[in-house]
Amino acid sequence: MHDVYLQVQCLKLQSKILSMETIEIKNLTRFTEDLKRLLRCPPRYNYTLQELERVRLHACCNATGTLYLTKQNTPLNHSISYETNSRVKRRVDSDLYAMLPEEFPWSGGNLRRCAVVGSGGILKNSSCGEEINNSDFVIRFNLAPVNDSDVGVKTDLITINPSQIRRDYKNFKKDPGPLLQDLSVYGNASVLMPAFSYTYNTAISVSIHETLWPQQVVVFFSPFYLKTLAQFWSWRGLKAVRLSTGFMLINVAMELCDDVHIYGFWPFDINLDQQPIFHHYFDNAAPKKGVHKMPEEFLRLLQLHSQGVLTMHLQPCL
Repeated sequence: MHDVYLQVQCLKLQSKILSMETIEIKNLTRFTEDLKRLLRCPPRYNYTLQELERVRLHACCNATGTLYLTKQNTPLNHSISYETNSRVKRRVDSDLYAMLPEEFPWSGGNLRRCAVVGSGGILKNSSCGEEINNSDFVIRFNLAPVNDSDVGVKTDLITINPSQIRRDYKNFKKDPGPLLQDLSVYGNASVLMPAFSYTYNTAISVSIHETLWPQQVVVFFSPFYLKTLAQFWSWRGLKAVRLSTGFMLINVAMELCDDVHIYGFWPFDINLDQQPIFHHYFDNAAPKKGVHKMPEEFLRLLQLHSQGVLTMHLQPCL
């Protein structure tokens, strides 16, 4: 009888989440209470919806073919249109072409359990490190610190925002030591950069490639992929100046991986027990305003969790 009651309550909570159009910050306490109850529900895996989402993403955006620039999808003398201004183009000369990998390494889509690790303060004291390390493929962002306890150390793909390089490694061309030291904790992970999102990102991204190659694989986001993914979510009602990199790569994981787990995606300043937390698990730097729509992205991810398409982790790992 108790199991039937729990099942009914879980179905009601899932239906409530799926019907939400926005998260009202003024009612955040009520929302976190509902969310705690939802996360007590047994894991829900809907393989039909997982495959449907994979097919939709492949049809619209095709991460296996266009996530980043390769010699296969970007021929010599091709003109690259920038993500944020398609009227501005960059010709693929021989130097740029030589930097591109031959092909996308995961085109077979044979990745099993993937962990996408955000930087939310909700990860602090989560003890999720071992669980994340046990994943087959781990994605991290913006040179976020790693540790054994809360976030793990295994890394297969790490992003770098060019603004980080300008701020923290201004002298990397003459003295790459600090950057190389900070990157060393990620082992042989590939480095992904948005070289063609904005014109001012290109030169610094190319310089990072020249500095790190061949010790570290550096690849460039395809602006075509980022534009089509933004259109895909705009059609679904998520309209932002730009999707966050975390949200982008969760979509990549849904297309490439059989079992997607996301950690540290929580855009609020309290946890599920209404206790104040830092914005990041490693600092309290505020996000740039007016660019991303983090609460709206979070709601879409929570709805995918409620449907059984992915698994969202917001509580300590047992």
